[in-house]
Amino acid sequence: MTLATLDITGDIAVLSLNRPDRRNALSVGLIAALRKRVGELARLGNAPERPKVVVLTGEGKAFCAGMDLKAVLGDPDAPAQLLGALAELTLEIRALPMVVIAKVNGAAIGGGCGLTCVCDMSLTHDDAKVGFPEVDLSVCPAVVAPWVVRKIGSGRARQLLLRGGLINGAEGATLGLMDRSLPTREALDEAVDALAQRIARGGRLALSETKRLLNTLDGSDDAEVVRKGAAISAAVVASEEAQTALRALYG
Repeated sequence: MTLATLDITGDIAVLSLNRPDRRNALSVGLIAALRKRVGELARLGNAPERPKVVVLTGEGKAFCAGMDLKAVLGDPDAPAQLLGALAELTLEIRALPMVVIAKVNGAAIGGGCGLTCVCDMSLTHDDAKVGFPEVDLSVCPAVVAPWVVRKIGSGRARQLLLRGGLINGAEGATLGLMDRSLPTREALDEAVDALAQRIARGGRLALSETKRLLNTLDGSDDAEVVRKGAAISAAVVASEEAQTALRALYG
């Protein structure tokens, strides 16, 4: 099965996480598949057929259930491999010249919620479960923390990342974690389609150069802080505290 699909129609591309049986949890394979697809988009460069907009979404009922924690249980090398790859994926998505919209069709948890913050815009529906429960599981959200801070500011990021738990899409929009929350999934489909079409009416060069400047202004070009966050997260996941908690859940 192809773990990430890419469909380009005119000026709009749809990049989908395709692991619905595991609620699109971020495994090494899924991250590798996403990076391959993002690389395909990046290699289009300034080609006339390059899309202007990318919609990132998940197949099935979830957007992304976060890191596949079962995969890091008992393997001392797995946390660094998985979280290092996730850090690179976030940098590669942010660097795309296209405008990236997260269509948060269902649960966006932990690293999955972090992916929505990497996108230029994010829309969801009121019943979607979003947030960062990592500390509840004795793991650490440092790998996505830089993107969350850029999205909602340090004060709100502290509140969400340190208290753990989940909130619904409507609450997420109130906090700025999501840019908009629609009443239903059907309404979300319509809103994302309309937004993508609206953005696609803009000039290709104007959109990409505006995004590139914004990335410089908000520090998105700082790869080292993202990689440092990944290293911190990996060290915590590999700790005895986290491994004990994960064995209780998955062992």
